[in-house]
Amino acid sequence: MSKLGNLGARLYRGEVGYDFVGKRKIWYGISILITITAFVAVMVRGLHMGIEFEGGAVFNTPKTSVSASQAEEIAEDASGHQAIAQRLGNDTLRIQISGVDTAKSDQIKVKLAKELDVKADDINADLVGPSWGDQIADKAWQGLAIFMILVVIYLAIAFEWRMALAALIALIHDITITVGVYALVGFEVTPGTVIGLLTILGYSLYDTVVVFDSLKEQSKDLTKQTRFTYSEVANRSINSTLVRSINTTVVALLPVAGLLFIGGGFLGAGMLNDISLSLFVGLAAGAYSSIFIATPLVADLKETDPQMKALKKRVLAKRRAAAAKGESAETPAPEAAEDAEPAEDAAAAVVGPRSGPRAQPARNRGRGRPSGKRR
Repeated sequence: MSKLGNLGARLYRGEVGYDFVGKRKIWYGISILITITAFVAVMVRGLHMGIEFEGGAVFNTPKTSVSASQAEEIAEDASGHQAIAQRLGNDTLRIQISGVDTAKSDQIKVKLAKELDVKADDINADLVGPSWGDQIADKAWQGLAIFMILVVIYLAIAFEWRMALAALIALIHDITITVGVYALVGFEVTPGTVIGLLTILGYSLYDTVVVFDSLKEQSKDLTKQTRFTYSEVANRSINSTLVRSINTTVVALLPVAGLLFIGGGFLGAGMLNDISLSLFVGLAAGAYSSIFIATPLVADLKETDPQMKALKKRVLAKRRAAAAKGESAETPAPEAAEDAEPAEDAAAAVVGPRSGPRAQPARNRGRGRPSGKRR
């Protein structure tokens, strides 16, 4: 078995672990700082919306030796608006300019033809009206809202409302980070970006549900024992699925990184950037939120329940009593072993190698070895 696989098995059995839930204030602080940075970026720099949302014109030129960066400067001088130029495979250019109407489009077309040294009739111009862009934006918001509502309903039915609320907060957290990165780097927001957002939300939700399912299974009949609090069981759920989450995230990020850094960066395929950036940032943020945000939030919400409060008091009282007797806080005293509930045989949320001898089965007690010679 590989080292990573061996670590995953030890994490699953609770032999090793990291206290994610116990250090949740650190993760909350990091997320709040990132969220504030994202909001400031959107307020100060704003989002560069594509023509599908704002309206504008797309000009397709014939074959030319002018570079994409030069074409952008020419288009911006001719229109007074920010332009995006992309070189296509047959040495033609695709120049996109937002916020221009039909009358201005004709003037820009003539200026582009003059600067690029081509005929104006050879430049194809496609216009997108602002009203159509508004409809696209409305549909995008409606799709996002419907997705969120369905997620909350499903999680509330499959698990409970606390998990649904925590998952919703984690999803909003992922969207905020992704939108903030778009504002910082200045990438264009297109329908492809919206598709990428919906994709990473589904991925983030999948990773969160895996942890929630483990937590639901391990917290059954939790109030019938006095060894572990809900937060400790939640932490074990994170540890038991940690390697799986890491493997899934790395495998998903590798092809997306290829699209973003190789396709969009080195090869200059800018049309890949709008979707690959949202996927890359969103996948990383989704993996972070499922481990560091969603499950710790569930633990915080759950421990406001009176039953979980009472359980925590009993667990802490038992540990104080064990400490006063010089006994292990995780291993029940020998005289209490017979009265321990079956759930107390579970591994601790954050433990090292288990200590203490296992109690002998009761059926072997009092039995002596048979005397006499063998025949």
